[in-house]
Amino acid sequence: MADADSRLDRNDPDFKYLVVDRNAFNDPTTQAEWTQKRLVWIPHDNFGFVSASIKGERGDEVEVEIMETGKRCHVPKDDLQKMNPPKFDKVEDMAELTCLNEASVLHNIKERYYSGLIYTYSGLFCVVVNPYKRLPIYTEKIIDLYKGKKRHEVPPHVFAITDSAYRSMLQDREDQSILCTGESGAGKTENTKKVIQYLAYVAASKPKTTTVAHKDITGELEQQLLQANPILEAFGNAKTVKNDNSSRFGKFIRINFDASGYIAGANIETYLLEKSRSIRQAKDERAFHIFYQLLAGANAEQRKEFILEDPKTYCFLSSGNLPVAGIDDAAEFQQTCKSMSIMGLSPEDLSPLFRIVSATLLFGNMKFKQERNSDQATLPDNTVAQKIAHLLGMNVTEMTKAFLKPRIKVGRDYVTKAQTKEQVEFAVEAISKACYERMFRWLVTRINRSLDRTKRQGASFIGILDMAGFEIFELNSFEQLCINYTNEKLQQLFNHTMFILEQEEYQREGIEWKFIDFGLDLQPTIDLIEKPMGIMALLDEECWFPKATDKSFVEKLLNSHVSHPKFMKTDFRGVADFAVIHYAGKVDYSAEKWLMKNMDPLNENIVELLQQSQYPFIVQIWKDAEIVGMAQQAMTDTTFGSRTRKGMFRTVSQLYKEQLTKLMATLRNTNPNFVRCIIPNHEKRAGKIEAVLVLDQLRCNGVLEGIRICRQGFPNRIPFQEFRQRYELLTPNVIPKGFMDGKKACEKMILSLELDPNLYRIGQSKIFFRAGVLAHLEEERDFKITDLIVNFQAYCRGSLARRNFQKRVQQLNAIRIIQRNCAAYLKLRNWQWWRLYTKVKPLLQVTKQEEKLTQKEDELRQVRDKLDGQIKSAQEMERRYQQIIEEKNILAEQLQAETELCAEAEEMRARLAARKQELEDILHDMEARIEEEEERCHKLMEEKKKIQLTVQDLEEQLEEEEAARQKLQVDKIHVEARQKKLEEDLAVAEDFQQKFMKEKKMFEERTADLSQALAEEEEKAKHLGKLKAKHETTIGDLEERLIKEQQARQEFERSKRKLDTELTDIRDQLNEKKTYIEEIQIQLSRREEELTHAMMKVDEEAANRAVAQKALRELEAQLGELTEDLEAEKVARAKAEKQKRDLNEELEALKNELLDSLDTTAAQQELRTKREQELAALKKALEDDTASHELQTQEMRHKHSEETAKIHEQLDSVKKSKMALEKTKATLEAENADMANEIKTLTASKTDGERRRKQLESQFSELQARLAEAERGRGEGSERLVRLQNEIETITVQLVDAESKLAVAVKSQTTIEQQLIEVQALLEEETRQKLALSSRLRQADSERDSLQNQLEDEEEAKRQLEKQISSLNIQLIEVKKKAEEEGEAAIQLDELKKKSIKDIDALQRHIEELQANLDKMDKSRKKLGAELEDTTVELESQRTKVLDLEKKQRNFDKVLMEEKTISERYAIERDNAEREAREKETKVLSLNRELEEALAKIDELERIRRQLQGELDDLANTQGTADKNVHELERAKRALESQLAEQKTQIEELEDELQLTEDAKLRLEVNMQALKAQFERDLQAREEQSEEKRRTLVKQLRDLEAELEDERKQRAVAVAARKKMEGDMRDLEAHLEMANKLKEDALKQLKKLQVQVKEFQRDAEEARAGRDELVAQLKDGEKKIKSLEAELMQMHEELAAAERARRTAEGDRDELQEELATINSRGTLMADEKRRLEARIQSLEEELEEEQSNGEVLLDRNRKAQLSFEQLTTELTSERSVSHKIENQRALLEKQNKELKAKLTELETSTRTRTKATITALEAKVANLEEQLETEAKERMLQSKNNRKLEKRLKELLLQLEDERRHADQYKEQVEKSTSRVKALKRQLDEAEEEVSREKAQRRKAQRDFEDALESQESISRELTTLKSKMRRGPSVASSSSVLVTTIRTTKRGSVSQVKTSFLFCFLVYSSRQIQMIDDIFDCGGLFLQEGITTNESYMIGDAESTLETDGEDGTKQ
Repeated sequence: MADADSRLDRNDPDFKYLVVDRNAFNDPTTQAEWTQKRLVWIPHDNFGFVSASIKGERGDEVEVEIMETGKRCHVPKDDLQKMNPPKFDKVEDMAELTCLNEASVLHNIKERYYSGLIYTYSGLFCVVVNPYKRLPIYTEKIIDLYKGKKRHEVPPHVFAITDSAYRSMLQDREDQSILCTGESGAGKTENTKKVIQYLAYVAASKPKTTTVAHKDITGELEQQLLQANPILEAFGNAKTVKNDNSSRFGKFIRINFDASGYIAGANIETYLLEKSRSIRQAKDERAFHIFYQLLAGANAEQRKEFILEDPKTYCFLSSGNLPVAGIDDAAEFQQTCKSMSIMGLSPEDLSPLFRIVSATLLFGNMKFKQERNSDQATLPDNTVAQKIAHLLGMNVTEMTKAFLKPRIKVGRDYVTKAQTKEQVEFAVEAISKACYERMFRWLVTRINRSLDRTKRQGASFIGILDMAGFEIFELNSFEQLCINYTNEKLQQLFNHTMFILEQEEYQREGIEWKFIDFGLDLQPTIDLIEKPMGIMALLDEECWFPKATDKSFVEKLLNSHVSHPKFMKTDFRGVADFAVIHYAGKVDYSAEKWLMKNMDPLNENIVELLQQSQYPFIVQIWKDAEIVGMAQQAMTDTTFGSRTRKGMFRTVSQLYKEQLTKLMATLRNTNPNFVRCIIPNHEKRAGKIEAVLVLDQLRCNGVLEGIRICRQGFPNRIPFQEFRQRYELLTPNVIPKGFMDGKKACEKMILSLELDPNLYRIGQSKIFFRAGVLAHLEEERDFKITDLIVNFQAYCRGSLARRNFQKRVQQLNAIRIIQRNCAAYLKLRNWQWWRLYTKVKPLLQVTKQEEKLTQKEDELRQVRDKLDGQIKSAQEMERRYQQIIEEKNILAEQLQAETELCAEAEEMRARLAARKQELEDILHDMEARIEEEEERCHKLMEEKKKIQLTVQDLEEQLEEEEAARQKLQVDKIHVEARQKKLEEDLAVAEDFQQKFMKEKKMFEERTADLSQALAEEEEKAKHLGKLKAKHETTIGDLEERLIKEQQARQEFERSKRKLDTELTDIRDQLNEKKTYIEEIQIQLSRREEELTHAMMKVDEEAANRAVAQKALRELEAQLGELTEDLEAEKVARAKAEKQKRDLNEELEALKNELLDSLDTTAAQQELRTKREQELAALKKALEDDTASHELQTQEMRHKHSEETAKIHEQLDSVKKSKMALEKTKATLEAENADMANEIKTLTASKTDGERRRKQLESQFSELQARLAEAERGRGEGSERLVRLQNEIETITVQLVDAESKLAVAVKSQTTIEQQLIEVQALLEEETRQKLALSSRLRQADSERDSLQNQLEDEEEAKRQLEKQISSLNIQLIEVKKKAEEEGEAAIQLDELKKKSIKDIDALQRHIEELQANLDKMDKSRKKLGAELEDTTVELESQRTKVLDLEKKQRNFDKVLMEEKTISERYAIERDNAEREAREKETKVLSLNRELEEALAKIDELERIRRQLQGELDDLANTQGTADKNVHELERAKRALESQLAEQKTQIEELEDELQLTEDAKLRLEVNMQALKAQFERDLQAREEQSEEKRRTLVKQLRDLEAELEDERKQRAVAVAARKKMEGDMRDLEAHLEMANKLKEDALKQLKKLQVQVKEFQRDAEEARAGRDELVAQLKDGEKKIKSLEAELMQMHEELAAAERARRTAEGDRDELQEELATINSRGTLMADEKRRLEARIQSLEEELEEEQSNGEVLLDRNRKAQLSFEQLTTELTSERSVSHKIENQRALLEKQNKELKAKLTELETSTRTRTKATITALEAKVANLEEQLETEAKERMLQSKNNRKLEKRLKELLLQLEDERRHADQYKEQVEKSTSRVKALKRQLDEAEEEVSREKAQRRKAQRDFEDALESQESISRELTTLKSKMRRGPSVASSSSVLVTTIRTTKRGSVSQVKTSFLFCFLVYSSRQIQMIDDIFDCGGLFLQEGITTNESYMIGDAESTLETDGEDGTKQ
C-alpha cells in the first residue's frame, strides 16, 4: 500500500477521498501518549464506545477516566475493549488491526468516514458507508488507475474488488460473483451500478467491420447493460423513509464474457418483489417510481389512451403525489422510455405495460358496498370497472360478476358464492398485485432476451448480487424471514470461503492447523428454516389444511421446535409469536397473514377472464398461471380435499426456496467477492455517523462475525524483515552482527521475548500472531523507546547545563577584569600624565603611515598580477568555448540526421506493429469464431442427443399411456358390471328391509300399552290447551303492539322531519356564526396589523433610545478620555520640566569638572596669548550686546504699555457687550415665562381633553355593549322567526306525509297479512319442534317468563303511550280552542292591521325623516372624512416636520456638545495661557531683576577689568613677576568667561520666553475675538430659531384647539344620532318582542308534541352539543380576543413605560447637563480666584459663562417645548384614530339600522302570511287526524276477524302436529336401521374397491408383459427375416447365432421375458440345419434357471424340441 501511496498524488483532488497520509499516524508523541495513558474502549449508550484511560483496578471492576469529558467511573473488566496503537488509525484493511474488536472496527470506520474515505476492507469484505453526497471517485481517470492493479497496490474501492474478480476470471477461467448486501438506503444499488459501469468500461467489445449486421449490434450491448438498471429502477424501486431510491426486489445480474474477456451477454434474475407496495404504502413513502413517472410525464394522447387521472384521486397511492427531492418524475419518465427504446422495446411493447400500470392504479378506485339484508357486496358505480375492463380487454359485466359472485367448483358441480365487501376488496387487491408482478417478470425476461441476443458464446461470467441485507425490526413478517434466510446462507458461504483462503495460506506457510468449517455454525438456523418439519415446511403443510389459521401454524411451530437451540418462544405479553436466533442476533417474528402471503390466493374467474383477454400481452403474462383459487381457499372437510393434483401450484416459500437453492449453487460454483453496504444515519445527512446503528449493521452484515472467525486464527501477520526492523529494540544483543537469515533472526527474537508458543506461528516468509499480541509488543517497544529517549534527554540536559556553567564562569572572570580596568581608569583620569598620554597616543600613529602605504602598494601589485592571470584564463576559456560551440553544431547536425533516420525507422516499426496487431486481431477473431463455432457445434450435437432422447422418452410415454388407457377401459367395463350387480343386490336388500320394518311395526303396535298412550295424550291435550290460551293472548298483545308501533313510527317520522328542519336551521345559524367568526377574524387580523405597527413604532423608539444612550455613553467616554489625556499631558510636562532641570544641573556640573580638569601645560601657555585676544574680542562683543539689550528692553517696555492700553479698550467694549447681553437675556426670560404659561394652559387643556376622551371612550364602550346586546336580540329574534317558519313548513310537510302514510298503511296491511300467514307457518313449525323436542320446553318456559316480563314492560310502555295519546287529544282540543280564539283574534288583528297601517305610514314618514337626517349625516361624514384626510395629510407633514426638527435638534445637540467641548478646551487653554502668562510675567520681573543685577555685575566687572588692565599694564612693565600670577589670571579669566556665557544664555532664554509670551498673548486675543464673533452669531441664530419655533408651536396649538372643538361638536352630533338610533332600536325591539311572544306560543305547542320523541331528542341533543361546542369555540375566540386586547393593553402599558423610560432618560440627560453647568459654575468659582490676579479678564470670562448658561437654559426650554409638542401631536393622532374608529362604527350602526328596518318589514309581512297558513294547515291536519282515527277503527275490526280465523287454524294445526309426531317416531326408527345397513354396505364396497385395485395392478402387470412380448416378437420377427436371408446365403448363419448368444448373454434381468420369447420363436422357426447353433444357444440356459420359466413356456419349448428333431431327421434324408 505504501508503494501505491507513493505513486498516487495526494494533492490531486480526485484522490482526496481515496488515500490517507500514513506519516501523520506514525507520530512518536501520540504513540507515547497512548502508552502513557493506558487507553481502552468502554461502552457508551449514544456513541457506542468511548476512549478512556485506566486509573486503577478494584477486583472485577476498573476505574477509568473518559478522555473527552474527564469524568471518572467504574466499569467491569469484561466490558473493556483494547485500543489499537495510533499507527493503526484509519487502516485500510481492518484485518490488520492487532486488537480485533467491535470498538476498534467502529472507530476505524468512523475515522475514515469523517476523512471522506467511504471504502474500507475487512478481510474479504469491502465495507462501504453511504456518504450521502456525490464523490469524484468514479470517473474514467479513477477507472484507469484501478485497471489491472492488484488489490494491495491501490486504495480500497469497489473498482478494486471488481477488477480483481475480472482478472481472476480471465486468468483462472473461474466464474466470479460480487455480493452486495445491506439495509435499505445503504447504497447497494449504487455500488451495483458502479460495478457494471467498471465492467462496461474495461470489457467493452471492439467494433467489427465484417458485416453490416455486426455494425448495428456492436457497442450496443454495453449500453443496454447500463440502461437495464434505469428500467428496473423505474418498475422495481420506490421511495422509503430510509432511501429515496430503494430497490424493492433482489437481483442477480449475470454478465457473460467470451474467451478474450469481452462482454458477450447478460442475464438478470429477480427475487421477492415487494408487490404489496403497488397497493399500499406507509406514511411518507411512495409506490414504485413508474406510477409517478407515467402520471407526470405522459402526454395528452397517452393520458387519453391509458385513462390517466390526477395522482390524488388514486386510492392505491396512499400519500398522493409525494415529491422526492432532486427527482423530476417527468424527466425520469422520458429517460425510462429512452432506456426501453435502447433496450429494443418498441412503442407497441410499451403501451400494454403502461395499460397494466394504469389498471393497477384504477383497481383501488373500485368502491364496493355491503347489502343491508345479506352479506353480498355490491358495486353501485361501475365507471371505474369499465375503465379497467377497457384497459385489460375484458367484459365489464363478467368482470364485476366474477368479483361479486364468483363460480366455485364443489365436487363436480359449479356453485356461485356470495362475497362480502372485505372478500371482494381482498380479491381486487390480489389481482392488482398479481398483474403488476407478472408484468414485472415479463419485463425482466424481455430485458434478458435483448441482452442475450448476441451470437458470441460466453466462456465465463461475473454475477452481481444486489440483495437486501439482514435487518432486525421490532416486528418481522414473512418477507423478512425470507431475506434473513438468504443472508444466513450468504454468511455461511462467506465463512466457508474465508476460512478456506485462510487455511490455504496456513498450508502455504507450512503452519500446523486443524480445519474448522465455520459455515457449520449457521447450519442449525438454516435447518430450522428449510428442512422437513422446519418453519417453511410447516407453513406449506398448514396452507393445505382447510381450517388452518396463523394461530394453528404458530401452535404447531411451538410444539415442534420448543427444544430447538435456535428457536425461542416469545413472552406472552409481546406482540411477536416466536423468535429465531440468527448469526446477527435474536429476531422476533409475527405470523400474521403468513398463510395468505404464502398461498397468495387469486380469484379463478378473473384469472380465466384475463386469460381470455382481447389483448395478446395480457393473455401471454397470464397463460401459465399457477394459482390458489377461492375453492382451494374455502376448501371443505372432504377426504380428498387436502391432496394436491398433478400440476397444481407451488407456494411462495417453495418457489423462493427453489430460487435460492439455484442461486446458492451458482454462487458456490463461483469465486465470491463480498461488498457490505452500511447506512450511517437515518437523517440522510453527510458526515454524520450513529454509532449504535452502524454497530447493528456490522453485526447484521457479518463483519463482526468475520472478525470473530479471525480471532480464532492468526489474523496479524508480518514479514520477517519488517518484524526484525521494528522489534529488534526489544531484544538487544540477541542477533549477532553480520548476515543472518530472517526466519532464524525472528526465531531468536521470539525466544528472547519469551512469548507463549500458542500466540504465534512462524511460516516460510511471515510470522503469524493471534489478535492482541502485536499491540502488546507495540506497548513494550514504546516503553523501551521512552526509556531510551529519557536517558538521551538526561545526557543532553547534563551537557547543556555544563556548557552553561562554563559560560557563566567565563562571564564572571570578564566582569572582574572590567571592574579592575574601571577602577584603574577612575584613579588615572585626573592624573595629568595620563591625560597627556591620551592626547599624545593618537599622534604616535603618524609615523606608521609610510609603512601602511608600502603595504598597500604591494597589495595593489598582487591584485594586478591576479587580474592579468584572470584575463588570460578568460581568453583561453573563450577560445575553448568557441571550439565547443563548433563541435556542438556538428553534433547537432549529426543528431538531426540520426533523428530523421530514427523517425523513419519508428514509422516503419509502427506500421509493422499496426500490421501485426491487425493480423493478431484477425487471428484472435478467427480463433474466437472457431471456438464459438466448435462450441456451437458441440452444443448442437448435445441438443440433438437430448432431443433424440426426449423423443424416445415421449414415444415410450405415449405407448405407456396408450396401454394404460386400454387397461383402464377394460377395468371400467368390469367395474360397471360389478356396480350393476351391487345395485341389484341393494334393491333386493331394500325390499327385504321394508318387509322387515312392516312386520316390526305390527309387533310394536300390538305390544304398546294403550293406557299409557291415552294418559299421555290427555296430558298433551291439557298442555296444548294452555299453550293455545297463552299464544292467543300473545297474538293479541302482538297485534296491539303492532298498531301502537305503527302509530309511534308515524309520530317518529313526523318528529324526524321536524328535527331535520331544526337541523337545517342550526346549520344556517352555524353558517351565520361562521361568517361572524370570519368577520371577527378579519377584525382580529386588522388589530394584529395595528399591533404590529405599534410594535414597530415601539421598536423604532427603543432603537432611537438605544442610539441616544449609546451616543451619551460615547460622549461621556470621550470626556473621560480627554480629561485623562489632559492629566497625562500635565504629568508629562511636569516630568519634562524636572528632566530639563536635572540636565541643566548635570551640564553645569560637567562644565565645572571640565574647568577643574584643565591643566596648566606648556601648550596652554602658548594658547594664553590667543585667549587674551579672544577675551578682548569678547569684551567688545559684550559691550555691543549690552547696548543692543538696552535697546530691546526699551522697545519691550514700549510694547507693554501699548498692549495694556489695548486690553483696557477691549475690556470697555466687553462691558458694553455684556450690558447688551443682559438686556437680551431679560427679554428672553420674559418670553420664556410667557411660553411656560402657554405650556401650562396647554397641559390643562390636554388633561381636559384626555378626561373627555376617556368619558367618550366609556360612552362608546357602553354604546358598543348596547349595540352587541341589540345585535344578539336581533339575532335571536331572527332565529326564532326562522324556527317558526321552519316549524310551519314541517307541519305542512307532516300533513302531506300523513296522507302518504295512509296509503302506505293500506299497503302495509296487506304485507302484514302475508307476514301473519308466514308467522302462522313459522308457528306451526315451532309447535312441531316443541312437540318433537320436549327437552327444549323448559327453555321455552324460561323464555316465556322473560317474554311475559317484556310484555309487562311493553304494556307499561303502552299505557304511557295511551297517556301520551290522551294528552295529545287534549292538546288537539286545546289547539282547536286556540284556533277558534285565533279566529277571533284574526278579526281583532284585522282591526289592529288597520291601526298598524296608520302606524306604519307614520313610521314611514319618520323613517323618511331619519333617512333625510342620515343623508345629512352622510354628507357631514363625508365632509368630516375629507377634513380627516386633510388633517391626516397635515399630520403626516407635521410628523415629517417634527422628524426634521428632531433631526435638527439632534444635530444641534451634537453641535452644542462639540461647542461645549471646544469651549471647555478653550477655557482650559485659556487657564493654562493665563497661568503661563502669570508665570512669564513673574519670570520677566525676575529676569528684569537679574538683568539689573547682571548690569551691576557688568559694571563691577568693568571696574575690575579696568583695575586688572591697569594691573596688566603694571605687570607688562614688570614681567619678572608675571609668571607667578599667570595661573591666577587664567583662572580669573575662565571664571569671567563662564559668567559671561551664563549671562548670555540667560539673556537668550529671557528673550525666547518674552517672544513666547507675546505670541501666546496674540493667539489669545485672536481666539477671544473669534469666540466672541461665534457666540454672537450662534446667539442670533438661536434667537431666530426659538422665535420661529414659538410661532409655529402657537399656530399648531391654535389649529389643534380648533380641531378639538370640531371633533367635540362632531361627537355631540354623533351622540345625538346614536340616541335617536337607540330609540329606533327600542321600538324595533318592542315589535320583535311581540313577534317573539307569538312565536313562543307556537313553540309551546310544538314542545308538547316533541316530548313524545325520545330518540330524535338525542340527535337534537347531539346537535346542541355541537352548537355548545361552537359556542365554546366562540367563547374561546372571545377569550382569545380578550387576551389579545389584554396584550394590546400590555403593549400600550409597555409603550407608556418606554415613554416614561425615555422621559427619565431625558431627565437624566438634563441632570447631566445641569451637572455640566455646575461644573462650569465651579469653573467660574475657580475663575473668581484667578480674578484677584486679573480682574478685568475674569469679569469678561464670567460674563461669557453667564451668556453660555443662559443659552443652555434656553436650549433646555426649547427642548421641553419640543417634547410637549411631540406629546401633543401623538395625542392628536390618537384622538384622530379614535374619532376615525367612532365614525366607522357609526357607519356600521347605520348599515345595521337599515338592515334591521328591512328585516322588520319582511318579518311583519311573513308573520301575517305564516299565521294564516298555519291556521289553515292545522285545520286540515285535524280533519286528517279524524279520518285516520276512523280508518284505524275499521282496521281494528278487520284484525279481530282475522284473529278468530287464526284461532280456528291453530286448532287444526295442533291436530295435524300430533299425527306428524307419530310418523316422525316411525321414520326415526327406519332411519337408524337403514344407517346400520348402509355402513355394512360401505364396508363391503371398500373391500370390493380394494379387490378391484389389486386386480387392476395384476392387469397392468399382465398388460406390460404382453406389450413386452409383442415388442420382443417384433424384434424377433425382424431378426428372423435377417436370419432367413443369411441362411439363404450360407455360412454366415453361425455368426448370427453367435450374435444371438452374445445378445442373450448381454441382456439384463429386466429383459429376460424378451429372451424367453425369442427362444421360443427360434425353436419354432429354425430348421434341422441349425441344430448346432441352437445347441450353442442352449449353453445360455442358466439365465432361464435364474429367472425361472413358466409351465406354458416349458411345454412350448418341449414342442419346439420335438419339431426340431423331426426337422433334423428330414434334413438328414434330404
